[in-house]
Amino acid sequence: MLFLITGGAGFIGSAVIRHIIQNTEHSVINIDALTYAGNLESLSLVDDCERYFFERVNICDSCELERIFSEYKPDAVMHLAAESHVDRSIDGPATFIETNIVGTYTLLEASRSYWNSLEPVAKKAFRFHHISTDEVYGDLEGTDDLFTEKTSYEPSSPYSASKASSDHLVRAWHRTYGLPTIVTNCSNNYGPYHFPEKLIPLMILNALDGKPLPVYGDGMQIRDWLFVEDHARALYKVVTEGVVGETYNIGGHNEKSNIEVVKTICSLLEELVPNKPLGVAQYRDLITYVKDRPGHDVRYAIDAAKIERELGWKPQETFESGIRKTVEWYLNNTSWWSRVLDGSYSKERLGAGE
Repeated sequence: MLFLITGGAGFIGSAVIRHIIQNTEHSVINIDALTYAGNLESLSLVDDCERYFFERVNICDSCELERIFSEYKPDAVMHLAAESHVDRSIDGPATFIETNIVGTYTLLEASRSYWNSLEPVAKKAFRFHHISTDEVYGDLEGTDDLFTEKTSYEPSSPYSASKASSDHLVRAWHRTYGLPTIVTNCSNNYGPYHFPEKLIPLMILNALDGKPLPVYGDGMQIRDWLFVEDHARALYKVVTEGVVGETYNIGGHNEKSNIEVVKTICSLLEELVPNKPLGVAQYRDLITYVKDRPGHDVRYAIDAAKIERELGWKPQETFESGIRKTVEWYLNNTSWWSRVLDGSYSKERLGAGE
């Protein structure tokens, strides 16, 4: 099979590509616009493989998408290209509307045109897999409930609203045009190659630098943490074995409060990097509570029973094993994140809504 993967230079996309190239005989065409969070160095382990191809293409460019489909003739699309950081969506929502909604529409139309041109056997086998987020469901504050595939959508941020919109488009293209689509909604990913504006890498790098560890509000916001390589395995299983028209929730079964995550990172650094920056007695001393993010959801939690029951997937990493692997990866890959920080992002506060 040849997979067309959008956003393959991003955090989750690159993990999916590494998984497919390293663990299967399939081929991948990666299309990515290489915006600030796209990093081809995340694919250095596979970029010389003859089954891997890269095209710098924006998913809003219908002419380029038409060329890609015509030239490569993919068997499946895995759509991961998206603006994904809530804080950035608060500061500048327009880019999220353009990429996540207009881009998804443009990709759906290019896929539909290509799909309609296929011979019957290839047409039946084709898949359009849309990768989304649990944030479309909104907030579970005050309940013990879990997000299921039947949970209604109540997005809170410009980011989650744009992803909810794209989910609805994908399902409409299946219902209206028959395009064979599948949707997955995942919980918070973490792991190697994570762009350092996100909570876990930001805390690791700030602590190593002796800088404050900014925790929003009281730090009691709860997220379900999913190791990115577990997610990559799940996505491959869905696109190759999932049922057309279905939705699958993917979670790590690891509910942790933000402050618990930060304190865990501090404890690991105490063990792994005991020689602290000048003036730091304990890494926990760097924790600084800051004004909460506008519209901040209190709790997300995924019920991943369906994908385990129907496709046999479950996470291999606990949070304890995954967070240790993550911290160790950042300690061992300073060249990767140093070059990232030399670019457009300098660990500044985003999303204050001001």
